[in-house]
Amino acid sequence: MMWRVVGALLTGLMLSGCVSETLAPAPETAMTARDKQLLANKPYPNVKPSGQYARHIVEYPTNKKPGTVVVDTPNKYLYYVEGNGKAIRYGVTVGEESLAFRGQAKVGRKTEWPSWTPTPEIHQRIAGLPSYVAPGPHNPMGARALYLYQGNQDTLFRIHGTNQPEYIGQAISSGCIRMLNEDVIDLYSRVPVGAEVVVL
Repeated sequence: MMWRVVGALLTGLMLSGCVSETLAPAPETAMTARDKQLLANKPYPNVKPSGQYARHIVEYPTNKKPGTVVVDTPNKYLYYVEGNGKAIRYGVTVGEESLAFRGQAKVGRKTEWPSWTPTPEIHQRIAGLPSYVAPGPHNPMGARALYLYQGNQDTLFRIHGTNQPEYIGQAISSGCIRMLNEDVIDLYSRVPVGAEVVVL
């Protein structure tokens, strides 16, 4: 009888120690007046990821230093390491298996409301694309872009916003990591040029 009570107490303690998650929508403090104006008139459905792909504060024990970005490609998450065993977890769209980037990189540069010039490879894969798309909420790059470099070399992979938020949690992109525009604005405000990025 005593062992059953002890066993029940231990089980309860183990369960209470499971990973905790707190739903935490991106704060608007990082948004500029321009961001609010452009996103108020976005030409795509106002779809927000729910459940596991919504922005959360989570337990995330890691040996990576605070400020590191970790992309969990198989699970379609991006973690911003805060330290003290915590991270901000965002749901993302990742690249199709044959197109996905893996490895370590640094944020080589950052841009607000970037333009988009599809590469020749993307033109080969997707017919009918324009040669250039001006900045704005209609642009597939969305509200922010973080450009991933290895040394001084641009990898051509980015972490950026999206005008297709309905695909968060899927693997359909041409290799880049796509985020909800509100989420990428939040991440952009936290991540400096030179920050470490690990893509699993």
